[in-house]
Amino acid sequence: MSSPDARGNGPVMQVLASGLQLWIRQQCQAIGSLDIQLEGSALQLLRGRLTGVQLLARRVVYRDLHLELVELRSGPIQVHIGNLLKGQPLQLEHAFQIQGQVSFTPDGLTRSLSASIWRSLGDSLSEELLGIAPLVELRMHRDSLVFAARGLGARDLVELETSVAAVEGSVEIRSRAGNVSSRLPMDPGITIEDARLEGGMLQLLGIARVSV
Repeated sequence: MSSPDARGNGPVMQVLASGLQLWIRQQCQAIGSLDIQLEGSALQLLRGRLTGVQLLARRVVYRDLHLELVELRSGPIQVHIGNLLKGQPLQLEHAFQIQGQVSFTPDGLTRSLSASIWRSLGDSLSEELLGIAPLVELRMHRDSLVFAARGLGARDLVELETSVAAVEGSVEIRSRAGNVSSRLPMDPGITIEDARLEGGMLQLLGIARVSV
């Protein structure tokens, strides 16, 4: 189900809500559900400016990352409303900032790091944290994220319980014993402000700049 919502519920805002929803879906490989809410007035929109957008999406696949929950809020957005009213696809004029939270289930993390684009990252984390690769799976145990890997030719899994934290704009994964750690490489346009294991999921909170 998808339910674009525009405050004021005017026809121009409804057109933009539908156009923005389509644009978001085109950026993703899959979305289970998507709800958006526009912030601003029809008068502002006719001048090509939207105060912001709130987004709630579930079961999202973006660049082979399997996200269970995405909650975002954007800053001001410039739009080509004239073209949209003529039935043309939505065009955004400038990059804009978003802030919010994404959540991964352990299965979603495993599927993400098994994808070809991210497999080398998963194996690198496994090598740094456990000393072996490839990474087989991740799961939650109480308040820990458990990495499990199996060396080539080995029968048994090697496992390590870890904690997560936001450090210098990235995510640091550290063994519960504190003797090994690894920090994720981050896109320069993304800053992680908080990372935690909660509700059976890995939750990342931060800000990002979206290019158009």
